[in-house]
Amino acid sequence: MFVDKIVKRFGLFYNDASLVCFDSAIPVYNLINLQHQKPLDLRSPKRIILIAIFISVILMLVKFLAYFLTASNVILTDAAESIVNVVASCFAYYSIHLSSIPRDKNHPYGHGKVEFFAVGIEGILILIAGILIIIKSGYSVFQHHHITNLGTGIILVAITGLVNFVLGYMLIQSGKKNNSITLEADGKHLMTDAYSSAGVIGGLVIIKLTGIVIIDSILSIIIGIYVIYSGYKLVRKFVAGLMDESDFKLVDKVVHILNINRRDEWIDIHNLRVQQYGPDMHIDCHLTMPYYFELSQSHEQVRAVEDLIRSEIGANVEHFIHVDPCLPECCHYCRMKNCPVRTEPFSKEVDWTIDILMENQKHF
Repeated sequence: MFVDKIVKRFGLFYNDASLVCFDSAIPVYNLINLQHQKPLDLRSPKRIILIAIFISVILMLVKFLAYFLTASNVILTDAAESIVNVVASCFAYYSIHLSSIPRDKNHPYGHGKVEFFAVGIEGILILIAGILIIIKSGYSVFQHHHITNLGTGIILVAITGLVNFVLGYMLIQSGKKNNSITLEADGKHLMTDAYSSAGVIGGLVIIKLTGIVIIDSILSIIIGIYVIYSGYKLVRKFVAGLMDESDFKLVDKVVHILNINRRDEWIDIHNLRVQQYGPDMHIDCHLTMPYYFELSQSHEQVRAVEDLIRSEIGANVEHFIHVDPCLPECCHYCRMKNCPVRTEPFSKEVDWTIDILMENQKHF
């Protein structure tokens, strides 16, 4: 009812997909897209995370069994990281559940940003695990221990590594499909665990062939350093998300879409900003069009930009597109044919690049 009153009071054009307003007091159109947001179907990602939790618990138990059979520090290192896998997958499940809740008055941009917290928590847990691994392994360098049943340990670790690799690949692919950084982070963590297991197997084979037990502790320290580095990268991604750092790969994708589908009516695009929060993407920019266009024509072009990006990106996209009128200074790079108000002929093409489109100014 409140929206209906606003529509009638200010003469807004309104439908289910977008809200377009025209402020007649200034020669600039303000077009705001409030894309109707439906809850994203994340049942499949939730199922994958639940499977990941179940499998991670089993693999953790198998690795600890391998440790008790062999007394190998490097296997204990691998088993300790599996604890992090279980905890991280639990956080991932909760964050995916929360990010799928539609936006509300308290969260106008949705709940997708919670995924950054899940990534940060996972990264911190990995950092802690890496530090503890190095401390335990460093102590073992000076405290000699006896290793047994290496053959059995190698087989058990190999099985867990293979399962982690397959599961990690599934999570990464699902994350890309559903635009979920949590799924991707959890998948990359499992892939890291699989690579660590490969290193563990290599070390155990060398120990079995040479009988040099100290290799066990040295290899554990090396893996611990690698685990710390993996945790740092996740924490770095968490901080970047909270600071709304630009994802230039994502921006470049949007710029590429605009370039290959460029229309003559789109004289200029600038102040482009792209942010991804969980499954939701937010894009805003300034779009310059001929100043003599009627509101309906401007609206048609804005919808064309929105539909184009939404169809190519395949995500739940919200747009805020501010429409600017063209100026005489735009004529030399305007591609409009048969323009009735052109003051000078077209003389150059402005290449749409990330640097150009992200500038907050027209490209005279």
